[in-house]
Amino acid sequence: MSAESFGISQHVLRREDVRLLTGGGVYSDDMSMPGQAWAAFLRSPFGHGRIVSVGVDSARAAPGVLGVFTGGDLAAAGIGPLPNLTPFRNTDGSPIVVPPRPALAIGRVRHAGEPIAVVIAETPEQAADAVELIELDIEPLPAVVDVAAAIRPDAPLLHDEAPGNVCLDQQVGDTAAVDAAFAGAAHVTRLEATSNRLVGNPMEPRSAVAAWDAGAERYELVAGSQGVNVMRDILAGAVFGVAKEKMHVVTHDVGGGFGIKTQPYPEYVAILFAARALGRPVKWRGTRSEGFLSDNQARDGVLTGEMAFDAEGHILALRVDLLAAMGGYLSTHGPSAATRNVFNCLTGVYRTPAIAFRSRCVFTNAAPVGPYRGAGRPEAAYIVERLLDTAARETGIDRIELRQRNMIPAAAMPFTTALDQVYDSGDFEGAMDKALDLADWDGFAGRKAASQAAGKLRGIGVACFVETAGGVLDEGAKIGFAENGPGGMTVEVRVASQSNGQGHVTSFAQVVAERLQVPYDRVTIIEGDSAATPEIGAASTASRSMALAGSAIALTCDAVIDKGRVLAGHVLEAAAADIEYAGGAFRIAGTDRAIALLDLAAAIRGRALPGDAPQSLDSKENFTSPEQTYPNGCHVCEVEIDPVTGVTDVVAYAAVDDCGTVVNPMIVHGQVHGGVAQGLGQVLGEHAVYDGDGQLLSGSFMDYMMPRADDMPGFALGFHPVPCTTNPLGAKGAGEAGTTGALPAAMNAIVDALAGHGIVHLDMPATPQKVWAALDGAA
Repeated sequence: MSAESFGISQHVLRREDVRLLTGGGVYSDDMSMPGQAWAAFLRSPFGHGRIVSVGVDSARAAPGVLGVFTGGDLAAAGIGPLPNLTPFRNTDGSPIVVPPRPALAIGRVRHAGEPIAVVIAETPEQAADAVELIELDIEPLPAVVDVAAAIRPDAPLLHDEAPGNVCLDQQVGDTAAVDAAFAGAAHVTRLEATSNRLVGNPMEPRSAVAAWDAGAERYELVAGSQGVNVMRDILAGAVFGVAKEKMHVVTHDVGGGFGIKTQPYPEYVAILFAARALGRPVKWRGTRSEGFLSDNQARDGVLTGEMAFDAEGHILALRVDLLAAMGGYLSTHGPSAATRNVFNCLTGVYRTPAIAFRSRCVFTNAAPVGPYRGAGRPEAAYIVERLLDTAARETGIDRIELRQRNMIPAAAMPFTTALDQVYDSGDFEGAMDKALDLADWDGFAGRKAASQAAGKLRGIGVACFVETAGGVLDEGAKIGFAENGPGGMTVEVRVASQSNGQGHVTSFAQVVAERLQVPYDRVTIIEGDSAATPEIGAASTASRSMALAGSAIALTCDAVIDKGRVLAGHVLEAAAADIEYAGGAFRIAGTDRAIALLDLAAAIRGRALPGDAPQSLDSKENFTSPEQTYPNGCHVCEVEIDPVTGVTDVVAYAAVDDCGTVVNPMIVHGQVHGGVAQGLGQVLGEHAVYDGDGQLLSGSFMDYMMPRADDMPGFALGFHPVPCTTNPLGAKGAGEAGTTGALPAAMNAIVDALAGHGIVHLDMPATPQKVWAALDGAA
């Protein structure tokens, strides 16, 4: 098995699929510990209320119950609230308002499903039965769930420290330049659009097992995550106040993350506390219903955009105002999506000379909002691309021509945007041209005529975008060598990122196989143990895994080769300067004397080595990117609408993405498929709906539309890779591109289909009822 056949840019089948698809996966709920007890939670039945009392005596006396704990118990033990890690400031320089978020509610509840108490019992059934015995007295308070209503003067106040329910009011960009451009504009387009609230709904509901090792004075948590380092650091430092090495976090297989499994949740804090208090491991098995109520939700904002043009259709300036719901509390990274991430993506592929952005983060009586696939990038692309289509309609300029007039040319790279970002690479018009060809844009008129003849409405939409990917720009990797049966030595690679569907154990192994020129099947990727991960390393978020962790792996491979030259010189009795490396072996230049890398790793085990030589091939390196990466692309969506029923069918979808160097094309195509499906879900029907009292009305799959396979079209996918210059692999990121492109492309297509009836705007989700009502109103 050659390294070349399994290296970078090869279609390599995911090595984990056989195990996962045949029931060999090991997820959090598959894990148990000897002597474990079980946890069940009492959750708030109200969207907003004052806790009068929590009577736990009957529950404590119930059969099998080992303990019942409330927020007061945790506070008395010094357990801190769950932190927010976004130290943003308001426009006036004052800090963001971060009200405390206790793991178990104290004094007030601010969203339905907020945990109030935890019962620990010998069996899950006994724990659940005892929860029913808790005597809860809550005085209901008025609730507010609509983000625009939450900032009105008469709105109920969720937190005394956040007047007007606003925790952050941030204005960034060159406001004076934007105002001047609008004053002299030949045309101004304005649009208000909502981004509907979503439930993340990964296939695997959250579950966890917690334990306390009294001898080592160390906590242990087994839970699904997107990176154990982040989970460990937050729990150890902010919540429990212990050193990092006293918090051991383990993650096995993860059945989907999408951003919502990045942070620790209240349930994890409660069972860790209970495990120590009771001296027994404690397990919690989350249900789908609990996930709807307690997992971080996403989006939920109102975007108001204005775009100024000169007489030739060149963009002069962009002004965007975002009202973003945060839910009842700030999640760990909640405001990031609605502030920095949206702002950083507003330039897109266009030469917009001036941009101003205002973001207000607002508390509402709903589950906290956190990062979810795209995390602000889809909202930015959505408002920009919807504005461009609206402007094209208003000015009479063809929508493709309007985009072409404003695109940053490939020859201008590197390009410094109005936001002081440096696009190091990209060919935006080339990607759009390829996408239009894949979509047969020129043949659309014929297809539209055929639909009209059948009594249907047909529309086509295009969207171009640039994402800001990377987030935290530091990542580390470790490489070691281990004896692994009769096959000999293997390369073991440890990283802090965590696969939750991205195929890390395949694509990272491809990087190693090519970089070290060793057999692909002799490479093992290890993730998910905070006791063994690199010291530097975050999580699989922000489309960062390959660009950052992959680059750290590449640098560590180089370090292995550098050490290997010295050690091979010792074994072959030659000077290190005379050692060459090629084809997975070290060779004395000009001779046939050589030793393979894996054989060298075996040869030096237990061997006395010179004191000035490396004592092994084991290596660890960190990679720090000088800049974010900028994945980009162009997506084209085609829809057909039945005007009698309002049902929208997505009949075709083409996507061309520049994610830099593509390590495994098949995996990246799968990432695009999944991302587009999540974007189309938001467009076509996903919507977390709360009533006026803060009760979640769409709390199950009976009420919450999830896209299915038969809702998806066939995909025509292509790459237009322009490797970036800011990391050794040239990778830009791919995980969120599908969602970012799908929102504006699909809604532009739906509005294109409806425009003939005078409907030039529709808010997501474009449900059959909403589409039918719009057509009926137009008629």
